[in-house]
Amino acid sequence: MARPVTERAQSTLDLSPIGNCQVSGLIDRSGGLVWGCVPRVDGDPVFCALLNGERQDAGVWRFELEGQTSASQQYERNTPILVTRLEAEDGSAVEIRDLCPRFERSGRMYRPVAYLRIVRPVSGTPRMKVVLRPLKNYGAQLAETTNGTNHIRYLVGQQAMRLSTDAPVGYIQEGRAYRVESDQHFFLGPDEPFVGNVRSELRRMEQSTARYWRHWVRGLHIPLEWQDEVIRAAIALKLCQHEETGAIVAALTTSIPEAPHSERNWDYRYCWIRDSYYTVQALNRLGALDVLEKYLAYLRNIVDSAQGGQIQPLYSVMGESELSETTASHLAGYRGMGPVRVGNAAYKQVQHDCYGQIVLPNTQAYFDRRLLRMSDEGDFRSLEQVGEMAWKMHDQPDAGLWEFRTRQEVHTYSAVMCWAACDRLANIARRLGKADREKLWRERADAICEKVESEAWVENGEGGHYGASFESDYLDASLLQMVELRFLKPDNPRFLSTFAAIEQTLRRGEHMLRYASEDDFGLPETAFNVCTFWLIEALHLAGRDEEARALLETMLGHATQSGMLSEDLDFETGELWGNFPQTYSLVGIINCAGLLSKPWSEVR
Repeated sequence: MARPVTERAQSTLDLSPIGNCQVSGLIDRSGGLVWGCVPRVDGDPVFCALLNGERQDAGVWRFELEGQTSASQQYERNTPILVTRLEAEDGSAVEIRDLCPRFERSGRMYRPVAYLRIVRPVSGTPRMKVVLRPLKNYGAQLAETTNGTNHIRYLVGQQAMRLSTDAPVGYIQEGRAYRVESDQHFFLGPDEPFVGNVRSELRRMEQSTARYWRHWVRGLHIPLEWQDEVIRAAIALKLCQHEETGAIVAALTTSIPEAPHSERNWDYRYCWIRDSYYTVQALNRLGALDVLEKYLAYLRNIVDSAQGGQIQPLYSVMGESELSETTASHLAGYRGMGPVRVGNAAYKQVQHDCYGQIVLPNTQAYFDRRLLRMSDEGDFRSLEQVGEMAWKMHDQPDAGLWEFRTRQEVHTYSAVMCWAACDRLANIARRLGKADREKLWRERADAICEKVESEAWVENGEGGHYGASFESDYLDASLLQMVELRFLKPDNPRFLSTFAAIEQTLRRGEHMLRYASEDDFGLPETAFNVCTFWLIEALHLAGRDEEARALLETMLGHATQSGMLSEDLDFETGELWGNFPQTYSLVGIINCAGLLSKPWSEVR
């Protein structure tokens, strides 16, 4: 739905993602490209106005209409092609069409490191200025330029990008407004001569890209209700995959604070094994097997590189294990709330839940005959090495899924994930006819189950509950996942008692905290959006569907006009905080819509 915009104020997360599974960008409400990294999602943000504080005149690509009074936006149906309409006080207007090309060409997927923008005059005689000022080295300096007859080269770091256009190059270079009397076509991509007519080639690219995405969406198995929201979330999740390797990033951004001035600013442009598990699980429920298949290839490489050793919580999209954390001193941060971090020291952490999150998505590859490549006994031997680590570490302290930086405990969620690894390996062994291995993994799963039941259960006068760790009695929302992981059944008295305790302790109105105790940065100030979706799932399991549906509608009401959610939300003001768009949160939309939707049989 289009939303009117009257002015460009401070940075907000009311942004719309575009991308092609190689490069991505975030467009603000007035059509400005304010975030985009090259040559891939964890690269140098040549468009970084989102994190440039009050300085919005650099690290941006805008089309500024003289006398502009309003703007409105919407996506082309079932595509990530964004259409922005700018209107001026004299009644003139232009339409901006934004996309990153993606379609099959010459037997392979064409997904260049490129942004394609088309500007069309749609009313009156608009006058427009093109502001194209990429930065380099994380905001340290403007990109130097050279130009030819119909192009401008921007030197960004160790490479260059070339703008090929049929718009007046001189006006663009000098930042002068000019009258737009015909369609203007812009292709900012690889530094190589543009082959063919810019106008006709870009229109062909736009049509081919739209056709690709519509066919992809056509293959999804979506619920009857909330179809637009689910489709938009699914497209965004696919945009978070780096298709070259299969990695899935947690978000497209770095350093959006979890709460104002909290310094909880983290770089999420990496592949968390945990987040990716939830992403492929949600997309698999929709039938998007292409994402799963590519991610399984990424995991096989990760397992090979680990050589039976410890699996890290996260890796780069290229599988790099060392992600040293530094700060970008030239960027002020979101609304000036630095620091802007590059890299993430969480790669050094010990998080034992990752073993289960590797085994679980791999399990499908032994059962699903739709897959192009099903897993075999050789893959099972490699996967058993991951299981050995899960068995070895299930009762050892770790940083937990919330990545505490200054303390370690034996976290219940991690232990349950280690149980899930052993449980699923037993299932795979049975599928492969390996009775001895099935017996081994089943015995180990049973032993971990007994350990969790004896060590994590907290007796109290109100029925008791599972604790977040073996050493303490505090609660965290991840305990609600014990049913999803099949560790408990929904009607298990211990689960129902734990759910009641979590709801009483962590629920804040219509939202849910991940935990209420102090961490490395003090008490949490915002709700964690995926935990609210876990609450919705738990309400459904408890038979409270009317309340669950109301909460889902509330969460959808907090989404941006593009249908996106970030990681966190101020439970008092409703403002979004944290990195964007957050895969966890989009997974919640898909999962809860699937659980709560009326069946298709009602319209047949």
